[in-house]
Amino acid sequence: MANDDQFKKVISHAKEYGYVFQSSEIYDGLSAVYDYAQNGAELKKNIRDYWWKAMVQMNDNIVGIDSAIFMHPTIWKASGHVDAFNDPLIDNKDSKKRYRADVLIEDYCAKIEAKIDKEVKKAEKRFGDAFNKAEFISTNPRVVGYQEKINEILSRMGKSLEAEDLLDVKALIEELEIADPLTGSRNWTDVKQFNLMFGTKLGASAEHAMDLYLRPETAQGIFVNFLNVQKTGRMKIPFGIAQTGKAFRNEIVARQFIFRMREFEQMEMQFFIKPGTQKEWFEYWKETRMKWHNSLGLGEDNYRFHDHEKLAHYADAATDIEFKFPFGFKELEGIHSRTDFDLKQHEAFSGKKLQYFDHEDNASYTPYVLETSIGLDRMFLAVFSNALVEEELDNNTTRTVLKLPAVLAPVKAAILPLVKKDGLPDIAKQIVEDLKWDFNVDYDEKDAVGRRYRRQDANGTPFCITVDHDTLEDNTVTIRHRDTMEQKRVKITDLKNIIKAEVDVKHWLQKMK
Repeated sequence: MANDDQFKKVISHAKEYGYVFQSSEIYDGLSAVYDYAQNGAELKKNIRDYWWKAMVQMNDNIVGIDSAIFMHPTIWKASGHVDAFNDPLIDNKDSKKRYRADVLIEDYCAKIEAKIDKEVKKAEKRFGDAFNKAEFISTNPRVVGYQEKINEILSRMGKSLEAEDLLDVKALIEELEIADPLTGSRNWTDVKQFNLMFGTKLGASAEHAMDLYLRPETAQGIFVNFLNVQKTGRMKIPFGIAQTGKAFRNEIVARQFIFRMREFEQMEMQFFIKPGTQKEWFEYWKETRMKWHNSLGLGEDNYRFHDHEKLAHYADAATDIEFKFPFGFKELEGIHSRTDFDLKQHEAFSGKKLQYFDHEDNASYTPYVLETSIGLDRMFLAVFSNALVEEELDNNTTRTVLKLPAVLAPVKAAILPLVKKDGLPDIAKQIVEDLKWDFNVDYDEKDAVGRRYRRQDANGTPFCITVDHDTLEDNTVTIRHRDTMEQKRVKITDLKNIIKAEVDVKHWLQKMK
């Protein structure tokens, strides 16, 4: 299936099964703003809880906060967002469409990557079990040439953006003959910088209102609370502060469904460390965060690290964990060594000391910071798009199945009475009453049981529990596994333990060890 076709299926399936709706749809919607529907809200919550459990609850030296969206405007001056939070925009003179210049170039490179994938698949087919993918990628002249071209383009773009040489960014677009994706026109304007923050006001009257910004990231709420948390929690370095929450960016090009939105949610952790130890902690968090991703079983080949060519103004090291979305490898999580930039900036602008007194060294210093920051919406898309598959069955039919990790699935089990009579619905509803204290479960009595199985498969439900006439005799039910379609006869009293064994967070997070 072509990647574009697969992505269209992902978007369609997300709406059809109550995961994601276009916001304000009856009013024709808002561009790049989405609502999470009944199943989407559950999946999003489960991803958030899975992150929080691993990051906060399982670490003795990491605590969580929930800082406000509205923050004093000087915070954004101190952080550099007022002066430096920009994206390079470029307009097409013919189509009148606006694009991010760096995204146009990255999309060009993604097309070259697709050529590499094509060469790899051809070789896999030709050599079979004897195929060595790593050796092929590093030695095949055509693939090596493609990769060298990608590296050359991205390196040049990174250096030009870092030097704010926007003329060269435009020159690169023209040299690569990048065209407007909609019209094919190459009639471009100059590249300009565009600040991404949303402005708003705080106050009861216009003449006395204070100009504010909707926060473009959640990290600054952690930095300005560093000392409050450290003192009240009696935290010793190294320690971390985590939070999840909404952030807002006036994206030039908001597209690719929920991948790039104007209102989104982040899951961030700032880890405060002793200066000089940042390289060690940078490697530690790279490894730890990749283990978290792999614990969900989405496929190790679908992840890779991508070191930054252009470092942010606050960083001395940075890498992205990229995921293979239907539209190619894109950033999912960032891991950044932020040095002491943030705390020192807030010290300078607030006039308040934000230092840590180290009793072992008998000295005060400004801690360095290691950041892990993941987009919750992007993680949702990664999980959802990876899970949606069409399977060919032995009877020459197909089924659409959403193979969500059981720990994240919105509904853990569906209880199905075989028929709507003979007391079977009463038993099924009693099972629902018993299980719903521990799991989110569904009751479904409409249509033939086979059709109900297919509906639950497409919804991502790991288990279907069927109550039939034998249940009346021996208090057993049929439990069906989504992924294997295997069916077993089990006692009603065993259901809770069977489901828990598959969906329990401990079962999944222990894979990180």
